[in-house]
Amino acid sequence: MSIIRHGSTGNQGTGGQPLPFSNATQAAGWLYVSGQTPMRDSEIVEGGIVEQSHIAIENCLNIMRDADYDLCDVMHVTVILTDARYFQSFNKVFQKIFGEHPPARICQVADLVVDCKVEVGVVCYKEPN
Repeated sequence: MSIIRHGSTGNQGTGGQPLPFSNATQAAGWLYVSGQTPMRDSEIVEGGIVEQSHIAIENCLNIMRDADYDLCDVMHVTVILTDARYFQSFNKVFQKIFGEHPPARICQVADLVVDCKVEVGVVCYKEPN
């Protein structure tokens, strides 16, 4: 079994800091997408939990699509929120995006980088070709 590493070079975090991990790793039909924050152009997009949730999930979906996976392939989602009061708002965004294909999920509260309210990681599976 070989491992494919997606986006393992050239990734930048806030302030142009090089990131020491892959966007995703893939093997035997599985795709593990690294936790994505509401980041665009190497900067956290300031905004409320709804906007940041959309961006973090879209960042995951973009990585998935680049690896030829789609919403129906999502098996599990890990969500980190910086405030438990964001739970209902995040759920509304999550339902809107995953509505017909609800994956298993864990949601926890923890500190994240400055101005970041949410981080989302995804595990996907589809039969290997």
